[in-house]
Amino acid sequence: MKGLSPPSTERHTTNALRSWYRTGMGGNKTQATSALVEAYLDGIADERRRTDAKELASLMARATGSVATMWGSSIVGFGCHHYVYDSGREGDTVAVGFAARAQALAVYGLAIAGESGDESAQLSDLGQYTQTKGCIYLKRMADVDVEVLERLVTRAYASRHNS
Repeated sequence: MKGLSPPSTERHTTNALRSWYRTGMGGNKTQATSALVEAYLDGIADERRRTDAKELASLMARATGSVATMWGSSIVGFGCHHYVYDSGREGDTVAVGFAARAQALAVYGLAIAGESGDESAQLSDLGQYTQTKGCIYLKRMADVDVEVLERLVTRAYASRHNS
């Protein structure tokens, strides 16, 4: 059965084997936990980042109608997105969520909302952000239009939430 045997040592490095074992026989490293979201948010050292993270958590809860859950030790997630790759690998991740990083809030799940025409126009109206393939980085909540952000979160959640 796929995923139950460790990778062949002939083809993989020691670090790959460690990673395989650490993540539970090839499963996702980041999974939903029972940790308290409030404790994570209260533990953010930088006061401005903590305030912004609490504001974003409130916005996401309102936009999704979902309760926040910790994923791993640093991702606040709303809802669950089950994915299946062409290779057959599958797993679960947040439908939408964020992590308070040192330099910015990393917002997950919104990049897909910006791929179609209507949402793309909204993404351009968001304000100051940077984007990678998988997430959007917000340096400060004051730099973005929160109404546009809430619409993006609502649409992304609706398109990704599936379990």
